[in-house]
Amino acid sequence: MITESPRMTWCPPFWTPPISTASRYGSHGAFYRYKNSMGKSLPLFYIYDSYLTSPEAWAHLLTPNGPHSIRNTPYDGVFIALLVEEGHTHDILAAGFDGMYTYFASNGFSFGSSHQNWKAVKNFCDANNLMFIPSVGPGYIDTSIRPWNNHNTRNRVNGKYYETALQAALTVRPEIVSITSFNEWHEGTQIEKAIPKKTPTRLYLDYLPHQPSLYLELTRRWAEHFIKEKEQWLM
Repeated sequence: MITESPRMTWCPPFWTPPISTASRYGSHGAFYRYKNSMGKSLPLFYIYDSYLTSPEAWAHLLTPNGPHSIRNTPYDGVFIALLVEEGHTHDILAAGFDGMYTYFASNGFSFGSSHQNWKAVKNFCDANNLMFIPSVGPGYIDTSIRPWNNHNTRNRVNGKYYETALQAALTVRPEIVSITSFNEWHEGTQIEKAIPKKTPTRLYLDYLPHQPSLYLELTRRWAEHFIKEKEQWLM
């Protein structure tokens, strides 16, 4: 789900190859397109774990003069790489990506997901004509599938963690804010409606004493605030 400009987007945990996606769904009215700095409306793709492929290999596809460039072809798009380590900023630039996003909902888990680094990353992106998309989440707990990872748990604090992350994102004045996630229950980042539920193997998070729709309501409130803030930035 994507709101109108400015935009908040859901970050999917996996991705479909862009060329396959564009070929199959590109003509559909619901296929999201983003208007880039050149005024062209192109599909926007988040590339998870993009750093596992070398910048040189990406540049073959994503730079205008690359030997297999898809720029200015029917498969062109707005390609957003995953920023994990500080050094990835220069790799993403050299690779020909259009921007970077931080994905992880655990503040401090990585360089990219640490709120304190977002201003410096935004400055780098602005200086190099790249988009910076900070990713926010309502909390994080994945110990049901990664029992050793308790140190990265982030308590929701009845919505305060989510609001703190959203405020940190808006402070750097981004074009887009991505939300991790809508429904990743196994990592405790869901914002969809939740009621108490327990199975023999898992206790699902709920939002008591608040209503099941707490995080959807917070998302709407902050999306509206984002729109108003963006109007002020442009004045």
